[in-house]
Amino acid sequence: MLTINPKDVSVPVIHHYLQGAVAPRPIAFASTVDKDGNVNLSPFSFFNLFGTKPPTLIFSPNRRVRDATNKHTLENVQEVDEVVINMVDYAMVEQMSLASCEYPKGTNEFVKAGFTEVPSQLVKPPRVGESKAVFECKVKQIISLGEEGGAANLIICEVILAHFSEDILDENGRIDQRKTDWVARMGGDWYARASGDALFEIPKPSIQKGIGVDSIPDFIKTNPLFTGNELGRLGNIEKLPQAEEVEGFKNENLEKDFIQLAKKMLVEGKVKDAWLALLARQG
Repeated sequence: MLTINPKDVSVPVIHHYLQGAVAPRPIAFASTVDKDGNVNLSPFSFFNLFGTKPPTLIFSPNRRVRDATNKHTLENVQEVDEVVINMVDYAMVEQMSLASCEYPKGTNEFVKAGFTEVPSQLVKPPRVGESKAVFECKVKQIISLGEEGGAANLIICEVILAHFSEDILDENGRIDQRKTDWVARMGGDWYARASGDALFEIPKPSIQKGIGVDSIPDFIKTNPLFTGNELGRLGNIEKLPQAEEVEGFKNENLEKDFIQLAKKMLVEGKVKDAWLALLARQG
């Protein structure tokens, strides 16, 4: 393992490692206005969801690494405590990147990047018409974490109105992840696209507790055929199949390699069947 103490390296060096490892990061495409009504639009990947009551988003326009100056977005929310956070999908990622250029103060990046200004309903900054999910926010608090280049400025926002394009919703009006095409920031010039084969589901533990990897027999845990993810999947089952189920499964599959069959079942997401095969093998 490469070990780095942030105090022993320059800001650009630790910046590189942090952005490359803490990824992918969602992008807050933030529209703001200054006290004179000038519009600014800029993306920030130091951003996430932090609460739902009240609905809370936090993003950070860090001080510029090269000269420790503040970004126009921060100056604007200090003057007008409102912001619209527009989510970014693949269809708009190149325009979003163009808007990240450091244009002079007063430049409208909606115009520069070719986006459509849509009036917001409860706040002064406009919405990005091309965005599939938009949050009108009040700025509740700004926390400065330093005066040097790279220092964070946490902008804590309460969502007071949300907008979602109908073409990403299912028949019940909820977001269908299969209809979205979000992009996220990686390190350097890299991005990630969350769609198609990049999407996958993992059953989420609920009130019931999984048996845990520590309850899996050693002949399974020590078998190199099974990955850590597969052991986690096996450990997420609430209870093991009953003996009569195992016996029935065993009688129906007498000529099969139970270990290979369990592996196949895990790949297909059939966790109970995988356990039936493994317990048949153990028996």
